Amino acid sequence: MAAEAQEADGNSANAEPLLRTPLHARHVALGARMVPFAGYDMPVQYPSGILTEHVWTRDNAGLFDVSHMGQAFLIGPDHETTARALEALVPADIVNLQPGKQRYTQLLNEEGGILDDLMVTRSADPDEDGALLLVVNAACKLTDYPHIEARLPANVKLIRAEHRGLIALQGPKAEAALAALNPEVAEMSFMSARTLKLGGVKANITRSGYTGEDGYEISTAADRIGELWDALLLDASVKPVGLGARDSLRLEAGLCLYGHDIDTETSPVEAGLNWSIQKRRREEGGFPGAARIQREFAGGTARVRVGLLPEGRAPAREGAEIALADGTIVGKVTSGGFGPTLNGPCAMGYVAREHAAPGTKLELIVRGKPLPATVAAMPFVPNHYKR
Repeated sequence: MAAEAQEADGNSANAEPLLRTPLHARHVALGARMVPFAGYDMPVQYPSGILTEHVWTRDNAGLFDVSHMGQAFLIGPDHETTARALEALVPADIVNLQPGKQRYTQLLNEEGGILDDLMVTRSADPDEDGALLLVVNAACKLTDYPHIEARLPANVKLIRAEHRGLIALQGPKAEAALAALNPEVAEMSFMSARTLKLGGVKANITRSGYTGEDGYEISTAADRIGELWDALLLDASVKPVGLGARDSLRLEAGLCLYGHDIDTETSPVEAGLNWSIQKRRREEGGFPGAARIQREFAGGTARVRVGLLPEGRAPAREGAEIALADGTIVGKVTSGGFGPTLNGPCAMGYVAREHAAPGTKLELIVRGKPLPATVAAMPFVPNHYKR
């Protein structure tokens, strides 16, 4: 079972009542297997199963409910003010984020560890010049929001957008399916954003996602999100996809899952997220943990995140130790499973830097036995973003 599904099952003992997304009744009606995840009752798979959903997304278009994610608006008097307020918390260059563009970054603690990773979108509408849309992880939002609010200047406010739903349409046929509701979406490129009407429903749309495929994330009012979900499922190329396939897709794409591949001890440099910290921020600093991160850029890190390809068909799961042939432990697996598109197992983990070069032979300790594996470049399956 995929990591998200495992985590979901592991949360089942939680006595807190589960929250429901605006699409909950639709999942149940479609026969989804519902599981607790990040405090929500979420679909881990539909009757066709995780493998079928994974392959469908790679070949057609998968529709995901991600309304459990946290959405919030950061609002100030102008872009410069709002951007600099956020730059005091994250290492990305937000000041130079252009209208109608999106950027990936991390919320950092004072030691340079990652409190959460998030997407930041600047509206293309000049009337919304001082606003940024943040999308944070579901399991972190209740701690992220107070953390951000406590560190904002008086003229910048965080507005929690709990009145909104969020869906993701992913795969090579996503563009055609969404363009049937508004042809303008076909003009969008990767990490761009527009506010458009889709079948009469006003929505904030980004050309992005977390599967490695081309696609879109669509945010709109919670009481209208069902209309879009229903309209998209009328297209024969679109099928609903649950958390299980979402996890196997992101693993093949080499994308980090918060709480597994990145956490409060991990820096963006260790995690191989150097590309998400632009040159100006690397040089100027001014964000939490900047001294550590600048030091790591200059001198490297003791450990790094790598891709791993185990031999055979058995997957290595999170927590498996990574060893040399002589038994010396040099790291640990943080995500692992079977890659349906890869047609074999794949994993990610952290190893000592001297053993991180692609092609390095290592062993993964699975059920007490060494499993031969090779360090591999990521993504394991080529990305298909529309550049």
